[in-house]
Amino acid sequence: MLTDDFADAFVAGWLRDWNAHDLEALLSHYTDDVTFSSPLAVRLLPGSDGVARGKDALRAYWTAGLAALPDLRFEVLDHFVGVETLVIRYRNQNGGVVCEVLEFRDGLVARGHGTYQRP
Repeated sequence: MLTDDFADAFVAGWLRDWNAHDLEALLSHYTDDVTFSSPLAVRLLPGSDGVARGKDALRAYWTAGLAALPDLRFEVLDHFVGVETLVIRYRNQNGGVVCEVLEFRDGLVARGHGTYQRP
């Protein structure tokens, strides 16, 4: 079960690492067999159907994303804690509101979903 302290620390580190564009620090919080789905992955990870399978695929997806969005910056609006799930609601550099739904296994993210507010 995720504790509030764990969730608070994870969110703070997640925000710091994204805003620093520190890909390896971000990836250190994910399992080697992670799956991560996102509508942006359809465009940035050809042939993936929007799902990065494994840490190497997630690295490729996020590397492409950081290259395409050099001004990427997030502002956390709030977060929600479940049993083994954390939802981070944030605003991106374009003002869009995004939620990431992260499922944990043994303290690491094993499955994640990027979800975007409709225009």
